[in-house]
Amino acid sequence: MLRGYVAAIPAAAAVVILFTASQTSWHPDDVAKFTLLLCCGMISVASTPRIMYAFPGLTRDFSAIWVLPTAILLQPFYAAIVPIFFSITLNVFVHRGVPHRAVFSAAAQSLGYAAASVVFRWFPASIAGHNPGTGAHALYWCLAVVAAEIVGSRGHNFLILGAVKMSAPQLRVWAMEWDRDALQALFVEIDLGVLITLAVALSPSLVVIAVPTVLLVRRFLVHPILEAQSRVDAKTGLLNVSTWEKEAETELSRAIRTHSPLALALVDIDHFKQVNDTYGHLAGDRVLKAIADGLTGQSRDYDKVGRFGGEEFVLLLAQTHEKDACKIAERLRTYVASLTVPADDRPDAPTLSVTISVGVTALARDESRELSDLLAAADSAMYHAKQAGRNRVAFAPPLRDMGVGDMGVADVDSAASLGSEPLPVGGTPLSGHRVVLVQADSASASLCPRR
Repeated sequence: MLRGYVAAIPAAAAVVILFTASQTSWHPDDVAKFTLLLCCGMISVASTPRIMYAFPGLTRDFSAIWVLPTAILLQPFYAAIVPIFFSITLNVFVHRGVPHRAVFSAAAQSLGYAAASVVFRWFPASIAGHNPGTGAHALYWCLAVVAAEIVGSRGHNFLILGAVKMSAPQLRVWAMEWDRDALQALFVEIDLGVLITLAVALSPSLVVIAVPTVLLVRRFLVHPILEAQSRVDAKTGLLNVSTWEKEAETELSRAIRTHSPLALALVDIDHFKQVNDTYGHLAGDRVLKAIADGLTGQSRDYDKVGRFGGEEFVLLLAQTHEKDACKIAERLRTYVASLTVPADDRPDAPTLSVTISVGVTALARDESRELSDLLAAADSAMYHAKQAGRNRVAFAPPLRDMGVGDMGVADVDSAASLGSEPLPVGGTPLSGHRVVLVQADSASASLCPRR
């Protein structure tokens, strides 16, 4: 179904282009105006910051700002073909994307704005027409342009979101499309498109003023992307350690204030150095990304997952008791143990398998602890899981005023399961920690990941 849909949209766009070409009356003034708008649009698209394509999701290159005046001031044929030139410019000068996706996006935009051109011409001359006029007619004319832009932009996005949803049903594409930043970008796009259309309708020479305005506004819209980049780890896409600590502190304060349970898990990849030494650091990065994706996919939407450094990851599990936290950790351990990661992109590339050791701690109801206390306990539990043979989950309750700077090395005393009486660890600064090894539970692997 997805392949048929992706093939049908360009086919439909080709039919529309051929049909509108047969219905077009050719005039030198229209060709000159189209050339002017095309050159300005290509300059605008070519100046799109590459960082806008650094993150997955829908990216606005603001080419619609130049497609709209083409659809309003010229015949539908011009609106149907101009996205092709913008797509070529984008792939040559900014971001070389997957070819069939580029073709599909250009075709979707062609259909959307060809429809916008038809909608604008549907309005009577007393409301729209080629000349905005003055007084009330100018207002009605602008409103008709806004209506055409809504048809073009929403139709274009609807076609693309349909493909995204079919390729990844689990994605919340509508939430991504209607969040605050997306709505802000949509408003700016409509506003600039209408203003440029009005300026070109009054005098094509005014388009010279529009190009630097578009470039300046786009610089401001890059700010949310830069802010998002500063929050995440580049290799894994998870929260970086500073951002995770800030959000974890907030969640911990909320749990203490509302007397809610909370748990924390520290994850370390077993023998990760051997992966880098044997297959290279690029293969190691693939392993990090695969495990990061697994941790994100197997955890809940409101859990905080971050990269703690090197081959360590950390999870903050809100509204989670110690037994549930251990079951979640065991499910994650089982999932990672079943992963196979190709060492490179070759079809016959060797595959890697790794395991993880997980240290878990939990904050009971009506308890009050610092984040450093939870990290110290989880780190102690993870250390014991490694000492007991790796590929294990261990639990340790937090102690008060036991920050990460106080952690030491201790001998391993283990219990058969979390339900058994834990044994104290002695002879170190962590002598108060009572660490237990969590017994593997076959039911934990089948828990609903979104529970």
